[in-house]
Amino acid sequence: MATPTDATHAEPTSPQQQVELALTGMTCASCANRIERKLNKLDGVSATVNYATEKAKVSFAEGVTPEDLVAAVEQAGYGAALPRPPAAGGVDTADAIDPTAVLRQRLLVSVVLSVPVIAMAMVPALQFTNWQWLSLTLAAPVVVWGAWPFHRAAWTNLRHGTSTMDTLISLGTLAALGWSLYALFWGRAGEPGMTHPFELTIERSDGSGNIYLEAAAGVTTFILAGRYFEQRSKRRAGAALNALLELGAKEVAVLGADGVTETTVPVDRLAVGDLFVVRPGEKIATDGVVERGRSAVDASMLTGESVPVEVAIGDTVVGSCVNVGGRLVVRATRIGADTQLAQMARLVEDAQNGKAEVQRLADRISGVFVPIVILLATGTLGFWLGTGNGLAAAFTAAVAVLIIACPCALGLATPTALMVGTGRGAQLGILIKGPEVLESTRAVDTVVLDKTGTVTTGTMTLREVIAAEGQDAAEVLLYAGALEDSSEHPIARAIAAAAREQHGTLPVVEDFANLEGLGVQGVLLDGDASHAVLVGRPQLLAEWSQRLTPALQEALEKAQATGGTAVAVGWDGQARGVVVVADAIKPTSAAAITQLRALGLRPVLLTGDNAAVARTVAAEVGIDEADVIADVLPSDKVEVVKRLQGEGKVVAMVGDGVNDAAALAQADLGLAMGTGTDVAIEASDLTLVRGDLQVAADAIRLSRRTLATIKGNLFWAFAYNVAALPLAAAGLLNPMLAGAAMAFSSVFVVSNSLRLRRFR
Repeated sequence: MATPTDATHAEPTSPQQQVELALTGMTCASCANRIERKLNKLDGVSATVNYATEKAKVSFAEGVTPEDLVAAVEQAGYGAALPRPPAAGGVDTADAIDPTAVLRQRLLVSVVLSVPVIAMAMVPALQFTNWQWLSLTLAAPVVVWGAWPFHRAAWTNLRHGTSTMDTLISLGTLAALGWSLYALFWGRAGEPGMTHPFELTIERSDGSGNIYLEAAAGVTTFILAGRYFEQRSKRRAGAALNALLELGAKEVAVLGADGVTETTVPVDRLAVGDLFVVRPGEKIATDGVVERGRSAVDASMLTGESVPVEVAIGDTVVGSCVNVGGRLVVRATRIGADTQLAQMARLVEDAQNGKAEVQRLADRISGVFVPIVILLATGTLGFWLGTGNGLAAAFTAAVAVLIIACPCALGLATPTALMVGTGRGAQLGILIKGPEVLESTRAVDTVVLDKTGTVTTGTMTLREVIAAEGQDAAEVLLYAGALEDSSEHPIARAIAAAAREQHGTLPVVEDFANLEGLGVQGVLLDGDASHAVLVGRPQLLAEWSQRLTPALQEALEKAQATGGTAVAVGWDGQARGVVVVADAIKPTSAAAITQLRALGLRPVLLTGDNAAVARTVAAEVGIDEADVIADVLPSDKVEVVKRLQGEGKVVAMVGDGVNDAAALAQADLGLAMGTGTDVAIEASDLTLVRGDLQVAADAIRLSRRTLATIKGNLFWAFAYNVAALPLAAAGLLNPMLAGAAMAFSSVFVVSNSLRLRRFR
């Protein structure tokens, strides 16, 4: 985003208020910059406009009102609205018009009306008597009503002395319609039996028998299609924030003054200091401190780490995490906007607002191309009038310049390549969100990889079983799995699943008990025999005089040092073994790292896990130890990305958890694993559906190839126009030659785009 540099608009010292304006009428990044400049000219105002989310985040000092901000935006030629107060429950019930639905309606109507117009103009066999009048009837609504957003934007640009592709689209389509009306009503084109023969000759004519309705309607429809797909991708930009806020609990059981009575209330009625109950399987309603109970808390949705955190009296817990163990009583310490979840939502929003929008190449070129075309058309008109060739011939040549410059192929350049590229990506498990994403892939040189769920599976699986001397490892797993099968703890589920996979059915367990913070115990029935089994921390076994042997103690410590979670197993008065579970590395991760390096990217491993675990994983997949960043809090992941960007790196981020969302938004290119959370997916630029890290390398290759195709399309689309402009200015283009040139450029662009279907 542009940052105001005028010294008169430095950060004001008076108390600041903030408001977020909803904007309408923007058609390109230059519109966003124009609104931003207009707002920042107001004294005491600092504004950032986000083209993707169509919002302006404004800080303003005393003396400025929100109504002043809305007025400033409207003076710039755009619409703005203040946020509506939410209805009960925090949901805005006010009716709103969906701009994407309106654009879709314009597109569908324009397609239905344009197809027969183009067909009749291009196929002489379809040109029945008075066909030209049917063409006018069908094309006029497309050019006037369908292209209204372009005409409105062109008028706004004209009022501010600027031009974009909207200016050229509006001028070209209106010129084509205007000349067609002249030719039909005052020239020879309206005569019964008029046809456009298919001939490619270069000769001068007065143009009174030529109509250009297919060009006017076709260009409008093609450009509308491109805008519709762009608008649809933009609408998803704010979905990450909504997904984050949906993670929180909706209701909570609050304890009364007697410490016993429970009352279920909406979570927004919680107050700091309230005591509330969290049962096993429930989400923690808000940030707080444990007052009673012990349990394990699954914080993976926030931290991304798969190992649950054990909590007891005095420990802090975070809202939206899941209680997977015993009953907890928690005292609320932070509510509403102060919670960690709300802070993460703000991080995502700030990262999205702060990411500079790459202005589309067509708009940048049009800043030079459009004024040149208008000057050339004006010069052509003046030259022909000055040489005494008559008004009809002069006007024909001038209008021909505008028509041949009208960007028919240009309108196809981006949407067709994007459509084919994204279609091929979908077949390969890659979802590309929009054309602006492709720009980011070009210069990426560093790829930051979240560990859990990206390089690793993100779920606990059995790594190994170490049995005591003289003990069978299979039996250790069988007994441990049978007991853990009655527990809901993630580690227990991993052990039970491995035991069932190896042995099929598991023995029956009686008198099962969950010893909070220590492990589980129970009586296992094995045929006619029964065994008192303990599974959990070594302290649990030690309480029953079942101390680990030196060999088992060494194995347990080694497992923990290399990233594993080890539990001790004992029965009948003796320690029998150690079972180790861990977050397994995905089988394709090492190959993926090799492919990323081949693309010229430096892989960096980022994790909230400890350094020992991170180094072990990095060594296994081929990441240098110097490129390992461990013990990182969720909010710090954004800072890591910012630091790398501050060092001049162009950063891609690959992640899957809620804790990755802000970093994905901050990165120059965000790639989310499709197996991850909706929040991460919505905050990213690319989604890897299969959850395979190798797809990340494919995604970057496909994005770069698609971007190269779009640029090639844009070059040739302009090249055809530029090459034909001198002929148009010389009055040497008859309608069929002009139509053929435009059609050939469009066919070339489409054919070039279709080559992406062969991407491997």
